[in-house]
Amino acid sequence: MLNIMEVHETNQMIEQEQLDVRTITMGISLLDCADADVDKVCGNIYEKITRVARDLVDTGAQIERDYGIPIVNKRITVTPISLVGASCCRTSEDFVRIAHALDRAAKTVGVDLIGGYSALVSKSMTPAEELLIRSLPQALSQTDIVCSSVNVGSTKTGIDMDAVQLLGHIVKDIAYETRDNDSYGCVKFVAFCNAPDDNPFMAGGFHGVTEGDAVINVGVSGPGVVSRALDAAQGKDFEFLCETIKRTAFKITRVGQLVAQEASRRLGVPFGIIDLSLAPTPAVGDSVGEVLEKIGVDQIGAPGTTAALAMLNDQVKKGGIMASSYVGGLSGAFIPVSEDKNMIDAAGSGCLTIEKLEAMTCVCSVGLDMIAIPGATTAATISGIIADESAIGMVNQKTTAVRVIPVYGKGVGEQARFGGLMGYAPIMPVNQVSCETFVSRGGRIPAPIHSFKN
Repeated sequence: MLNIMEVHETNQMIEQEQLDVRTITMGISLLDCADADVDKVCGNIYEKITRVARDLVDTGAQIERDYGIPIVNKRITVTPISLVGASCCRTSEDFVRIAHALDRAAKTVGVDLIGGYSALVSKSMTPAEELLIRSLPQALSQTDIVCSSVNVGSTKTGIDMDAVQLLGHIVKDIAYETRDNDSYGCVKFVAFCNAPDDNPFMAGGFHGVTEGDAVINVGVSGPGVVSRALDAAQGKDFEFLCETIKRTAFKITRVGQLVAQEASRRLGVPFGIIDLSLAPTPAVGDSVGEVLEKIGVDQIGAPGTTAALAMLNDQVKKGGIMASSYVGGLSGAFIPVSEDKNMIDAAGSGCLTIEKLEAMTCVCSVGLDMIAIPGATTAATISGIIADESAIGMVNQKTTAVRVIPVYGKGVGEQARFGGLMGYAPIMPVNQVSCETFVSRGGRIPAPIHSFKN
């Protein structure tokens, strides 16, 4: 049983070490909004979201006041829209109309972001799914807070290379359509392998088809808390270091558990999961990179960085899993370049490269996240990056993702600014040797042998 004393224990972490609950995310099923008429579908979607989530923002604010716990974002995820729109959408423009309905509904209830303008195509694309994907440049440039994801692979099915090839062109088109704002539209899109059904974080959140009608998921944060805790571990061995991280993760997760249960009770919506992820911000002292440097590497990207991240991720999960019976989402340590001050500095100095980031994604929560690359990068190269990261997820039975931003009109040495939690990033160099022949072969990369477990 949770009690207020567990929150009092974390007062110092909240007041001095930037502990926050990064998001309360309400998942809403839109399967019952399907209809043969796209106007009816848009109306159904708007009505259901505004009805089910009408008290979400106010409830989050009340919990903040009652417990003194900062809750940075309130968000909504919905059923992958390719499924909802399959009955009525005959053109990409039909899907764009649904994107506008999502944007209007989310703004009406006052949330920060809404995710689920998504398609699940790990084996192949249906006509509706391909239409949604082709609608992305228009949908993400014309809406403000709609987020999108496409799951292109899984350990059980392999990688849909037709979708991967298409997405290289789509990411370029999104970048062009939002070129006046440092190609910000790409910030709202992520390509996944093994996407989870219950992720409360954006841009990859959607309400999975295995979920109920509505659910509350909470994502915690706290790299600043872990960093301060590691001050006591200087000169200590790995056993002491691991215990420190594990105990700190336990306390952070208990705060998230309390917020989740309170939100569930007050909203009358079932509690789903806690996502344990250490989610950084561009603020000084709120950095996963700083944690890794305190573990012992002089700067992110140095030899030993991947091992340090693997250890951090494992201890966060071990501590968090003891604090909540319902852990899900991504859970671990995010390494988004633009959202982490120490990562930004390491990328700017050249110590941290995309190749090193790819190695780090083998052991972290997600993948290549919030990386600004030259606007002239080819569609084939972007597809190759997505394929590489998907292969890591497929073979290792883990979630991986790619959120790269080819910043239109900018090159290596320049900087992209996205604002708020999204931060800013140096444009990182990308290997430009062509992989066009590889990504254009068509078809599907088969699932690995260890996927066959029936």
